[in-house]
Amino acid sequence: MAEQTALSDIRAGRAGRPDSAVVRDGLGVGVAVGLSGFAFGVTSAGSGLTVWQSCALSLLVFTGASQFALVGALAAGGNPLTAAAGAFFLGVRNAFYGLRLSQVLALPRAVRPLAAQWVIDETAAVSLAQPGRRAARIGFTVTGVSLYVLWNLTTLLGALGAEAIGDTDAWGLDAAGPAVFLALLAPMLRTGTERVVAGLAVVLGLGLLPVVPAGVPVLVAALAAPAVLYLKGRRRDEERA
Repeated sequence: MAEQTALSDIRAGRAGRPDSAVVRDGLGVGVAVGLSGFAFGVTSAGSGLTVWQSCALSLLVFTGASQFALVGALAAGGNPLTAAAGAFFLGVRNAFYGLRLSQVLALPRAVRPLAAQWVIDETAAVSLAQPGRRAARIGFTVTGVSLYVLWNLTTLLGALGAEAIGDTDAWGLDAAGPAVFLALLAPMLRTGTERVVAGLAVVLGLGLLPVVPAGVPVLVAALAAPAVLYLKGRRRDEERA
């Protein structure tokens, strides 16, 4: 009996985390972030979009930072093309997540187009934190399903309740989405280079906000990463010379 117990413990250790723990993590992230869809629905309706336009953004775009950037720029009177460009550049990061997740998850080809819709910050964070492929797939699926369903449901509720809430600026709901995004991003900034990139992006974004058209600060802030990497490369070359 003791030998069987020991063997079971060894197998469990090799298998990685229990499925229940992975499901719990996925649901925790999905529910916590999904609730902020209410703030997006209110903000989107407050920027002049209809309920159905707001819901279409959540159903088809489904990347909170880009959605908030788009409606925020529109609410500030920005050019729709500039607003869309800012949202697009924020969403490009999901393509890099996809490259990594395609290796980790190794999903069947028939499933990949559907799974691509769920490749976002939250599903990438939960999946990449798992020790094995099975756990990563469970984490990705649970996080994706729970977040997609709840985000779209709360978007609808927020858009429908926007008139009752009134001015979103007075409630601060327009800051809820970016705040959630930053809370997820902060723990991922482990190296000095990553922190410098994040800090420079914040300085550029906030510094340009009062002086350039809405949507442009996001585009300029995206230049923080290549700028820091370029300077780091030059410094490395100088040290070698």
